[in-house]
Amino acid sequence: MLYTRTIEKRIRNNFFKEQIIVIYGPRQVGKTTMVKKFFDEYIGKKQFFRADIPSERDIFKEAEPSRIMRMLDGAMLVIIDEAQLIENIGVVLKVMFDTHPEIQFVVTGSSSFDLANKIREPLTGRALEYMLYPLSYEEVLETKGGLFMEQNFENTMMFGWYPKVFSLSNSEAKEHLEILQNNTLYKDILMLENIKKPAILEKLIIYLANNIGTVVRIGSVARTISTTDKTVERYVQILEKMFVIIKIFSYSRNPNNEIKGGYKIYFTDVGLRNSIIKNHNQSPVRLDKGALFENLFIMERIKFLHNNGVSKNMYFWQNYQQVEVDYIEESDGVFDVFECKFSERSSKSVVLFKKEYVDQVKNSFVVTKENYKDFVSGEIK
Repeated sequence: MLYTRTIEKRIRNNFFKEQIIVIYGPRQVGKTTMVKKFFDEYIGKKQFFRADIPSERDIFKEAEPSRIMRMLDGAMLVIIDEAQLIENIGVVLKVMFDTHPEIQFVVTGSSSFDLANKIREPLTGRALEYMLYPLSYEEVLETKGGLFMEQNFENTMMFGWYPKVFSLSNSEAKEHLEILQNNTLYKDILMLENIKKPAILEKLIIYLANNIGTVVRIGSVARTISTTDKTVERYVQILEKMFVIIKIFSYSRNPNNEIKGGYKIYFTDVGLRNSIIKNHNQSPVRLDKGALFENLFIMERIKFLHNNGVSKNMYFWQNYQQVEVDYIEESDGVFDVFECKFSERSSKSVVLFKKEYVDQVKNSFVVTKENYKDFVSGEIK
């Protein structure tokens, strides 16, 4: 089934405005499907290249505009899928853009740190970057409807939001996520980063998956998995750049009473996280259902804001008395505060935070499984 991606409109509105469009995202979230849709809709002359095919990759081997233009054969829309596989792709695109800014180049890449290193510096001021996450609540709701979303809440908690899982049985979804986990977490990372300690990487991933929503202390993690602080920091950075995890940093204005400098880690997809710890049980029998729901909501909120083009700073808050607010959005010095409770409807921590920042809190919410949909679909709150 094809889903309309919310971010499509934002991207399409920036076609032919003398900017290269770069679309990042994990494996199998629908990048190729989306750019093929752009390609099919365009009625002018166009070319689509798959960089995983050597003969098509070689077209962009050298930054020689006249040679590349012969290959493009007058195309005004040029799409390059899996562009990170092309050596010096950033330099090639820079030269082509500077020579022919009228051509709309659209490139996709699964490996953020690889593609970004090759593209960002050469294309400074020449590119618009977008992130395509797994499906969002808003996108599935538009296609499947509200009744489906209500009936499949437990399934999204267990198997996440990768497009394919919605067309699979639970056993097939579990197998699909295991394959995706092996390809993304091990084959891609080990190949692209030449990691020399894969056993440590695996221990770290499992540790992080078992500690979503808790403050990460590098030294403590390093001791737990028997490695160095430097190795943990490097591997966390790689996992973030490979779209496996995101980091949320702490907010503090009063260092005497508030924890500063730590961060929490969440997985970009809860289904992938559950695959890592080999637990796809439903929430009634899960000891981690609170943390899992927190991960699900925060990622859905991040997707919602990004897909709709809303930029906010994101934090959590904790004081030395262990009072904590799960998630805070800040824009222009004003806060929206969210506390995730799987079923409870009140939160003392939100009340305490509002007392500390009474002049800055615009809205405060206790997010439960019953109302979380209100914050990740429809009108932005």
